[in-house]
Amino acid sequence: MRRGRSRPAGAAPAALLLLLLLLLPLTGCDRLAAAPAEHAAAAGDPAQDADRGRRLPPVVDHVRTDDPVVFLTYDDGAERDPAFAGLIRERRLPVTLFLTDTVAGPAYGDLARLRPFGASLQNHTLDHRSLRGLPHAGQRAEICGQQTKLRSRFGVRAHLFRPPHGTYDTTTLRAAADCGITALVLWRATLGADGALTYTRGDHRLHPGDIVAVDPDHPTAANLAARTERLLETIEEQGLRVGNLENYL
Repeated sequence: MRRGRSRPAGAAPAALLLLLLLLLPLTGCDRLAAAPAEHAAAAGDPAQDADRGRRLPPVVDHVRTDDPVVFLTYDDGAERDPAFAGLIRERRLPVTLFLTDTVAGPAYGDLARLRPFGASLQNHTLDHRSLRGLPHAGQRAEICGQQTKLRSRFGVRAHLFRPPHGTYDTTTLRAAADCGITALVLWRATLGADGALTYTRGDHRLHPGDIVAVDPDHPTAANLAARTERLLETIEEQGLRVGNLENYL
């Protein structure tokens, strides 16, 4: 009986291994490519927009710096306390005010007069809608629409954006990038209406680079200036000072 040509030992396993190595990049690339974007949103590094080949704005609640600074940020409502405006002028505080047109619009004139004393006016959408889950066109209209308002009223091109309620998704990052936003700004510490600081993570004290969100205490914000003054005392006691967020982002 004639025998067929014998196959070298180990040839089949070697061929199978080669096939698996060729297929591995095809099966794993999507998952591996998505991981950096998820990590970036948490760590404050820019994410990659795979659809358009561009970098998306980072999401930050803390700035990496050795400078002894923290950053004070205020959302809509801060303009309702006249004493707060006086505090900014007196101390020349480099605060960051995130503005929604339908809320802060009537006070735009007063806010414009705070800019020479250190106030930075940034984007908080047109109508304060929760953005997460909205289609790209809707999110873009909210963000870009407020960019247009800020540019026409103040002559500024805002590059920082705080999403309403602090909620966002990848579509938010893409829409923000379309509108010229370079960073989404959240917070590591919050100063509540009772004057107490609470923290989203880490130990319960301020660190250099922390972003602090000061609750304007809707609807009147009557004690905003007093709470801010107490916060400034706490900042100074910890050997820190208020920095200009625009200079760091």
